[in-house]
Amino acid sequence: MSGDRFKNCFLPTPAGSSSTAIKLLMITVPLILVSFFIFLLVPRNSSYWVYVSPSGNSSTGNFGAVSEEVSTGAEAVAVSGEAALNRSSNKSLDVEAQVMEIHEFDETKEDSLNITTNELNNLNISVTGVPNATISLNESISLPLKRNRRVRTKLDKLEARLQRARAAIKDAKNSSQLLDPEYVPIGPMYWDAKAFHRSYMEMEKQFKVFVYKEGEPPVFHDGPCKSIYSMEGNFIYQMDVNTKFRTNDPGKAHAFYLPFSVAKMVQFVYLRDSRDFGPIRRTVIDYVNVVSEKYPYWNRSLGADHFMLACHDWGPEASFSNPYLGKNSIRALCNANTSEKFNPVKDVSIPEMNLRTGKLTGLIGGPSASRRPILAFFAGGVHGPIRPILLEHWEGKNDEIKVHKYLPKGINYYEMMRSSKYCLCPSGYEVASPRIVEALYNGCVPVLISKSYVPPFSDVLRWKSFSVVVSVEDIPRLKEILMKISSRQYIRMQRRVLQVRRHFEFHSPPKRFDVLHMILHSIWLRRLNVRVSDGNDVMPN
Repeated sequence: MSGDRFKNCFLPTPAGSSSTAIKLLMITVPLILVSFFIFLLVPRNSSYWVYVSPSGNSSTGNFGAVSEEVSTGAEAVAVSGEAALNRSSNKSLDVEAQVMEIHEFDETKEDSLNITTNELNNLNISVTGVPNATISLNESISLPLKRNRRVRTKLDKLEARLQRARAAIKDAKNSSQLLDPEYVPIGPMYWDAKAFHRSYMEMEKQFKVFVYKEGEPPVFHDGPCKSIYSMEGNFIYQMDVNTKFRTNDPGKAHAFYLPFSVAKMVQFVYLRDSRDFGPIRRTVIDYVNVVSEKYPYWNRSLGADHFMLACHDWGPEASFSNPYLGKNSIRALCNANTSEKFNPVKDVSIPEMNLRTGKLTGLIGGPSASRRPILAFFAGGVHGPIRPILLEHWEGKNDEIKVHKYLPKGINYYEMMRSSKYCLCPSGYEVASPRIVEALYNGCVPVLISKSYVPPFSDVLRWKSFSVVVSVEDIPRLKEILMKISSRQYIRMQRRVLQVRRHFEFHSPPKRFDVLHMILHSIWLRRLNVRVSDGNDVMPN
């Protein structure tokens, strides 16, 4: 009965035509099969991913499904461009034995794709682009694939931009001088003027800092602005109010600022004359704990892309409250003493500035080099190991070298600097001295007398081109050393002082190439020295 039911579904075949129909069928069926395989081989614009299952079978689908398959723990490979997958039909693939290295592709390059495995005969992916290959069932099957760019995180993209900045800075030495409407660094005061200029412009173009909002004044987000520690307060204030380099999106930040003031901790946390550093230490520890628990960024790099800034003498000691803060983080310190673990590779030396009024009014000036009759000048308190030696040899001993513990009445300190060719800048209790900046402001060539001191911005500035460095042992020979400098060389040095002092001037709001920008640039350079990844890895560059 079933045969009768399907009988009416077929048309009757005329007699004598059965052989013709069979021939037609033999021609048509192969054509259909060939067309099918050609359709599989023709490249198309859609993306594919190849998933290798533990059983050795391959399947294809849209790229969007990759993440779903990867989450199961199996290996998925996504590629872009016209590629062919050659898979043997006689062997199954052992996924564990065939570990594929996923390369990060440069978006601008069209290099061939090579994925190595333990059994190249079983799996080989290469760019072929052969659309009309003849395929039989006993041969390997080729599928059209497109190379896919590896999915990159925000941090990957940020690090890629930093890598391009590094390359641009490296190539700056062999390129032409950049144009700048305001200032073009040039001259022997710079280790590499072109590289510095390129680096500075790259910083202006992309450097972003996230300022942690946690903490309350006066210890956090506050600091002295009118004292010898004025850089602490002024920097904190500018980072809080100036939006040029600050970002409110931590995902876009290259560096993270811990906005505490060590000077304020000494004033409000430390118990005077107690000699107990514990309260300051606990304050720093607690703050780092708060931001590391609330945000993922400290733990991601163990503090390597974070920085603190301190001008108080206890700044270095405060940084060691947290081992990662002292060892990994960028420490911007006035007290840049290598004998106290200051590391010029990752730490930043910043100038100590005594802004009594918070402004530069009346602090900058001075006559030309030819109108300075005094050879050298110093006046200041006798503290630390170096100053007593200086006063012992030169106080009241020579008319050309004016060394005073206290200035006589009626004599102005700044006028004495402006009348002197050289200004003596010996270290006190700590290596830094505000006299260095005061000398630059008054057009006086600074004479650095210290041990283990790294002068500010030494990564950019060649201090020996505009200052004189005298060892403690050579203090008795001070006049001899200065007199050996020819008048011509002194004039050159004094002119360089006038040129570089723009890098030490404080302005509110900040101006390009001023001290705040130079501090940020030094931090920017240290950030370029490390590469941070989402896998808690920090690699030196």
